[in-house]
Amino acid sequence: MTKYYEEKFNKLKLPDDLKKLSYEQCRVLCKEIRDTLIKTVSKNGGHLSSNLGTVELSLALHRVFSSPKDKLVWDVGHQSYAHKILTGRLKEFSTLRQENGLSGFCKPSESEHDAFVSGHSSNSVSAALGIATAMKLNGDEHYAVAVIGDGAATGGLSFEGLNNAGKSNTNLIVVLNYNEMSISKNVGAIAKYLSNFRTKESYKKTKTIVERALDRIPIIGQPVKNTLKFSKDTIKNSIFRTTLFEDLGFEFVGPVDGHNLAELEEALKKAKAMKKPVVVQVNTIKGKGYAPAEKNPGEYHGVSSFELKTGNPDVSKCDSYSSVFGSELSRLADEDKRICAITAAMKYGTGLDKFAKSHYDRFFDVGIAEEHALTFAGGLASMGKLPVFAVYSSFLQRGYDQLIHDLSISNLHALIAIDRAGIVGEDGVTHQGIFDVSFLSTIPNVTIYSPSNYDELRYCITKGLYDDSGIVAVRYPRGSEKECSLKKEYISTDYELYENKSDVLVITYGRLFREVSIAFDMLKNDNKTIDILKLINLNCIDKNMIKKINTYNKVYFFEECYYNGSVSQRLKNEIHNLIAAAIYDFVPQASVESSLEHLGLSGNEIYNKLSSEI
Repeated sequence: MTKYYEEKFNKLKLPDDLKKLSYEQCRVLCKEIRDTLIKTVSKNGGHLSSNLGTVELSLALHRVFSSPKDKLVWDVGHQSYAHKILTGRLKEFSTLRQENGLSGFCKPSESEHDAFVSGHSSNSVSAALGIATAMKLNGDEHYAVAVIGDGAATGGLSFEGLNNAGKSNTNLIVVLNYNEMSISKNVGAIAKYLSNFRTKESYKKTKTIVERALDRIPIIGQPVKNTLKFSKDTIKNSIFRTTLFEDLGFEFVGPVDGHNLAELEEALKKAKAMKKPVVVQVNTIKGKGYAPAEKNPGEYHGVSSFELKTGNPDVSKCDSYSSVFGSELSRLADEDKRICAITAAMKYGTGLDKFAKSHYDRFFDVGIAEEHALTFAGGLASMGKLPVFAVYSSFLQRGYDQLIHDLSISNLHALIAIDRAGIVGEDGVTHQGIFDVSFLSTIPNVTIYSPSNYDELRYCITKGLYDDSGIVAVRYPRGSEKECSLKKEYISTDYELYENKSDVLVITYGRLFREVSIAFDMLKNDNKTIDILKLINLNCIDKNMIKKINTYNKVYFFEECYYNGSVSQRLKNEIHNLIAAAIYDFVPQASVESSLEHLGLSGNEIYNKLSSEI
């Protein structure tokens, strides 16, 4: 915001005083908010296009409803930046996604105006229904408002919530923000269904005209009234079909221009007056107000810092674990027609865009539906295909039941490419990939690989597809491979042992191998040394390896994983003098480097730990 407008804005009692602003003042405010979003995200990174699309909607919600008495539940929360500004967090907004700063998602501990924790999609309707039901039981007539995008609406949990909410007789309003995007372009029948409303703006006008005309028909006497009501419903249904939401028990309002504040407020007030479950469809433009984001909303969904004038990233794009995975899988698919790739609305994030172009008939984007993706993979596997599901670690958590019931029990062969494994950084507590090893380790017929470099990643993909059975999980971190001083000329099948005639052994895997190598070099300068066991296959430690490990005087295990269910916990009773360093709680937002430092898993902290004890 400009300094002049920031001073005026900070004098307002927020969000209550927003109701006092004229439409012209609101127009200026929306422009100032957009400028603030673009400037802040260009420095800090974050979710840009989704937030630019919901500025007017955020303002309208706070002008029509009274937060925190009315509860606003933002699905995912990646579009709530304007909401944060409008609820008194402008002064802190420059700390967005920074260590000890504002979260990039909704966080009740941060503000009373954040009604429910967010970070993952499709939960807003269920959460808002729970809140609305509790209000009803308490005799509280305030409203619960779920704001959900059409992308998140493809998730199974949203359907479960809608199925129960429509008949609930609560003060629940579902604002369906339709912009034709989740992260990638929306897919599936629901996306097509909603698109029909966006392209048929006459639906709302026709419905309003018919309803007003029918309401003017006089009704005399109860029998006549009942007959006439039936006739009026028949006439309405013959002119336009009811929506899916009306069939589920909701009233339906819209579609509404999501960038027309007056129209938004009229629709929300109408929904509010009904005092029953209502769906309000709002059509918005993802990336509104910033040309690069409007042109490429997917690329600006989640971004690192970028140059403000051009929109170009500050750091030129280079290979990453995601892109290397995508290229290798596409290469293998050139030679093997059985390979199929699956994503849950994350084609670009998981590096499958190349596969989608070259093997479009074997590429499947199922929308935000991780549970379906895994069972779908099971169906493919049962027919002799080689399904590969690429998914972020924190999103795979939703598929635990399907991993057990639809894959493991039948020992079906599928490869799960787990992207963003370990610490992810500024996205914070809801996105840290620290639980996949813990929950996968509890499931039979699962092999877990954790490569520490690109060559190992390529090797694990091939081995996982052709040499193993059951579920094969290949987990790798966000970002690029970094230089490591310890290298071997070959890639082992299960592990690599670096022997230096020490009586101290350090065990690790994945990205932390580089951190251990940094500590190794620092110890070497102190004339101290360690042996290192790098695991690639996390299931490879057998009885013979246990015997070998127990010949060491001290054994340290460093892993970027939640301790309960970790490899080190499983081995605690079998390895003498095992000292485990893992993660023992949720990890807040900070850079990856800072997080590893705080957790005692950086090269420097590993050195400090070892140098004081050996």
